[in-house]
Amino acid sequence: MNDRVAPRPWWVPAGVIGFGAVMLYGATQLGQSDAHSGVGPGLFVTIIGIALILLGTALGVQVARGVAFTSTEGADAYDEVDDEDRTHRGPLLLAIASLAAPLVLMQAAGFPLTAAVVFAGIARAFGSRRPVVDILTGAVLGGVAWFFFNWLGVNLGPFLPWLTER
Repeated sequence: MNDRVAPRPWWVPAGVIGFGAVMLYGATQLGQSDAHSGVGPGLFVTIIGIALILLGTALGVQVARGVAFTSTEGADAYDEVDDEDRTHRGPLLLAIASLAAPLVLMQAAGFPLTAAVVFAGIARAFGSRRPVVDILTGAVLGGVAWFFFNWLGVNLGPFLPWLTER
């Protein structure tokens, strides 16, 4: 008889709650309302942060109840799950760090370089092995987005702040 208790993945709800807290902290740096529409850029970040904290709390309740987070789709006849169906913490942590990078980089590096870092980090988390192509792709997409939003009248700060500070 096997009475082994499976380890509880407390890091999953802790990570979701932590990322929600990071989002809420970032939202404090943005305006919550706008004079024209009443909806500021920080409002959606605040909503996402609150939702992440609520979802992390719900996940914590599930972990406390002992609900397993393993996939049964990849299970074989002996209920063993392939390694491909398991969560790999390294890429997950890299993706989370990449998504949090704008909180640190946006003011110092500008939108295009921050987009390059985020794009390259997420691409690497998904298994890309071409960092130069990923960085260039992210920088081009970020630059195009910056020019488009600037054309629409949305201020995303200077294109490359470290070049304009002199």
